Formats: sequence, C-alpha cells, structure tokens
Amino acid sequence: MVAAYHLIWTAYGWWLPNDPRGSMSKEISVRSLRELGPCHHGRKTVQPQGRAIREFYERAAEKLRHELLTFPPNQCGCIAEAMGKAIRRHGYTCCAAAVMPDHVHVLIRKHRDRGETMIANLQAASRELLLRRGHRDKEHPVWGGPGWVVFLETPTDIRRVIHYIERNPIKIGWPVQQWEWVTEYDGWLSGLSPHRSDLRNRKRPR
Repeated sequence: MVAAYHLIWTAYGWWLPNDPRGSMSKEISVRSLRELGPCHHGRKTVQPQGRAIREFYERAAEKLRHELLTFPPNQCGCIAEAMGKAIRRHGYTCCAAAVMPDHVHVLIRKHRDRGETMIANLQAASRELLLRRGHRDKEHPVWGGPGWVVFLETPTDIRRVIHYIERNPIKIGWPVQQWEWVTEYDGWLSGLSPHRSDLRNRKRPR
C-alpha cells in the first residue's frame, strides 16, 4: 500500500537525458544534446566525480535554447513560500522538503491527487511567484519537466527519505532548511499490518 510520495523535479536544463549520473529518460529528443554523450536509463551504479558533472553542464549550457540558471538562496525561499501556500490550498501533508539550486525534493502523504498532479501544482505556484517577483523572464522556462514520483510504502521508507531530503542542503554547505508548512512525521502507518484485509483489497495508486 502506498503511503506517501517522494516527488523530485529539476530546474530548466539540469539533469538532462544524458546526464553522466544516469537519468530516467530513454531517449534524447533534442538533437544538439546528443553530442554530449549517450543516454543511460537509470542511475549509474558507479557515480562520476563532481568535476565530470560540472564539465558536462558547461558544455550543455552552450547547446540549450535558454540560459542555464540556478536558484540562489533568496529564490529558493521564494519557491518555498509559493509551495507552502499551494500545499495548504490543496490540503497536502508534507513531511520533508528541500529547495536546492537546481532541483526540489518533497515528501507528501498519499492524497486524492496523484503524485504527478502534486508536482504540477507546486511547479505552477512557484513559477508564478518567481515571475511576479522578477526572478525569471517570462520567456525563460523555470522547470525542466514533469519530474519523478517515487512510491513509499512503509514507515522505514518514509523515514529514510525524510533523512535523505533533510541532508540535501547540508551536502552543499547550506544550513538545514526548516519550512513552517512541513509537518513532522509522527509514524502514521506504523500500526497498520500489510496483511489486514482492508489493505489487501485496495488497489495501488498510480
């Protein structure tokens, strides 16, 4: 039974289909990007060094239609503000979130909305506020695509991902991010057994 979703999406131009770390893409639709290297579906077992990733995106920046931009701390705060309003408006329960210079991680409890819909709602709200405050030109894409949804089924899964998300800013030397719209995980689902008939007969959400 799916209990929560780990939602991930990137800023425009980051984590391309042929990213040296691997990606969820199976093909490279933009011809000019094919020159950067082949597409590897899935995250590579052996990860490249940071220098290789930086060099890849330095070359990619010359081939992208729009300027390759990242989010400085003030823009991350703007994104978080918009996401918080959207989370309250839609009635989501968010237990972890990290707004990074080039991507976003969010853990949200299972809801009537699909994970893809949640990402679309959060992207739309944050893009609108970034444009309104002049952080992006209206012709410049803010987000790089629909993102990814990872299903979480157990308290162990949820706690592991919360820890992973919370450590993301620390890995790049940023302070821990604490957003007022993030609800501390209290172990919901921990008392449920996967063998209970009411759970066994439910269909897995898409």
